[in-house]
Amino acid sequence: MDQQVKSGADTADERASAAAWYGLGVLFLAYTFSFVDRSILSLLVEPIKQSLGLSDTQVSLLHGLAFALFYTFLGIPIARLADSRSRRTIIATGILVWSLMTAACGLAGRFVTLFLARVGVGVGEAALSPAAFSMLTDLFPKRQLGLAMGLYSMGVQVGSGLAFIIGGIAVGMALEMGSIDMPLIGTLAPWQTIFFIVGLPGLVVAAVMLTVQEPARKAQPKLPGDESWLAVFRFIAKEPGTFILHFLGFAALGLLFNGFIAWTPSFFIRTFGMTPGTAGPLLGSLILVLGSAGIVAGGAYSDRLFKSGRTAAPIISARLAAIVLIPLSIAAPLMPSFYLCAALFAVFFFFAAFPYGCAAAAIQMAAPPHLRAQMSAIYLFFLNMIGTGFGPTAIALTTDYALGDARQLGVSMAIIGGLSALLGAFILHRCTAPFAGSVNRRAHEQARAV
Repeated sequence: MDQQVKSGADTADERASAAAWYGLGVLFLAYTFSFVDRSILSLLVEPIKQSLGLSDTQVSLLHGLAFALFYTFLGIPIARLADSRSRRTIIATGILVWSLMTAACGLAGRFVTLFLARVGVGVGEAALSPAAFSMLTDLFPKRQLGLAMGLYSMGVQVGSGLAFIIGGIAVGMALEMGSIDMPLIGTLAPWQTIFFIVGLPGLVVAAVMLTVQEPARKAQPKLPGDESWLAVFRFIAKEPGTFILHFLGFAALGLLFNGFIAWTPSFFIRTFGMTPGTAGPLLGSLILVLGSAGIVAGGAYSDRLFKSGRTAAPIISARLAAIVLIPLSIAAPLMPSFYLCAALFAVFFFFAAFPYGCAAAAIQMAAPPHLRAQMSAIYLFFLNMIGTGFGPTAIALTTDYALGDARQLGVSMAIIGGLSALLGAFILHRCTAPFAGSVNRRAHEQARAV
């Protein structure tokens, strides 16, 4: 049986323990590596297109659908396991799988084999966030949950930023070196070598995850029918104004974020004549610094609103970001000057990251304790099927078929980005009042259970 640490959230007055902060640090490291592995493809678009003869739409399928296909569907059954089994072991196994499958992308010589390897990356990564959200909720008191979720979710920005910085430098070096011969594997093109470089270190992270202690689960009332996995869907049906609108609102913002992450390097390469070796470090620095600051700021702002009595604090915080993103996502890719364009993208990455600590914390606040991991998985299902699965492809389809010109990538980004931000702001606005009601109901239920 896993050794367990006392929950840091047993009472409102307790502070998170050292074991809680260590667990958060390792989960953050795992999340960072997950985004390095999934984001590195953005820097390899042009060499992969040339090597395999692909269109923008085919590349977008590698970015989105291939990764999201099993990532979204497996998240729900894995989350059910996380509500009753060792979350530490589930996460460590997932890290092992996605790291090996990232390296396997380097063995692909055709679109189909690369697509299947990307599917495998998604399979492994499906094990991480639902179990991590559940662990963090048991490790941290409610008053620190927004900060903890924000710090964990910062792995998106740090991982994407490092993928662009380190990946850009590595891509530049690999392109200069040319093809290399690997024992037992054969000759690898530079873009294939990069997948081995970023994938294999994850095996060490899987081992480190096993040093994290499993937190004790908080006491939770069981309701009739809770033993069925359909309980979570029945619960959503009782409070659709909270959960369906939450899922769809953040999915719209996820479509914007994932679409821009996938295509911004190619946008700078095509529009301003940059190389992966120069575009990667520039964009990576913006995402690493401003994206990380944005996600922490969003969680801290949400906590501040909650302390002032705004029970819908996470939704209000995310709605603010969505409103700001409407003009930013339209203007940034249409700027004629490189410096003005880079400046607007810097502000964009700050506000694009702002909602995501709030999104995770909102689920934990509004859902009953015994359904949190499964509810998180359904949230991630919507976020990744719509955001990750369709975000890059929506932009690619607009470029390939509506505009018919790869040089008009910036226009495609502005169209899809503006519409996504507008839709996200509207849905989150409608979610505010129902969400506040759900949080109040959970507080009353917890008080009765005590």
